[in-house]
Amino acid sequence: MRQDPDRPQVVATGGKENSLKVWDLQTLSQEPIFKAKNVRNDWLNLRVPIWDQDIQFLPGSQKIVTCTGHHQVRVYDPASPQRRPVLEATYGEYPLMAMTLTPGGTSVVVGNTHGQLAEIDLRQGRLVCCLKGLAGSVRGLQCHPTQPILASCGLDRVLRVHRLREPRGLEHKVYLKSRLNCLLLSGRDNWEDEPREPAPVPSEEAENDELWDSLEPVVVGVKRRQKPLEAQPGGKKKQQQLGGPSPLSPSL
Repeated sequence: MRQDPDRPQVVATGGKENSLKVWDLQTLSQEPIFKAKNVRNDWLNLRVPIWDQDIQFLPGSQKIVTCTGHHQVRVYDPASPQRRPVLEATYGEYPLMAMTLTPGGTSVVVGNTHGQLAEIDLRQGRLVCCLKGLAGSVRGLQCHPTQPILASCGLDRVLRVHRLREPRGLEHKVYLKSRLNCLLLSGRDNWEDEPREPAPVPSEEAENDELWDSLEPVVVGVKRRQKPLEAQPGGKKKQQQLGGPSPLSPSL
């Protein structure tokens, strides 16, 4: 499922034996506003299976581009009466797992299960170039919105950054230890504008101190210890008056 960046209320869905559908979340209708129709049968008159792996909205238009598990790239136009793809191109022999739009929006970069990356022109449906360096299935692709930079990740556990303009090639790569499924690029052009030192995070001890300082002090009454009877003034007289033994009396 993908969301249209120009119309946030519009989303597109697709999958295995689930054709492309476009939904408007603000309408009360349970039917999609556009439902793609499968392509015609192949040269053996056999039905072509449906397996949409990724979807992207073309900027400035209502067109939608998809990549399939049968190494196909298709462009649909919901504004036209034709529900079948208006353009179709194929790349390689392996399933296409991820796709992203280039900054100009005139081409897409696709990646398959064998680590192959390719840029395909959507105006003519031809292959522009191939990018090397991956060793596993591609699971995440994203181009920078303003710079000719492509970030990719996959099951080989390496994050790579390619350059899409001359000189094309691999710029950076980082091993991240785990199998990667997706990634996200920031739209910031200059990272030097960000503060280098992060804001201090209050520790648990400081939070506990603030909590205790906010409590109102409570005075608890202390019970005074009563002095023994002999230590009290007149204690001996009281003891003699009560019939107790006197320290001056001879012992019997």
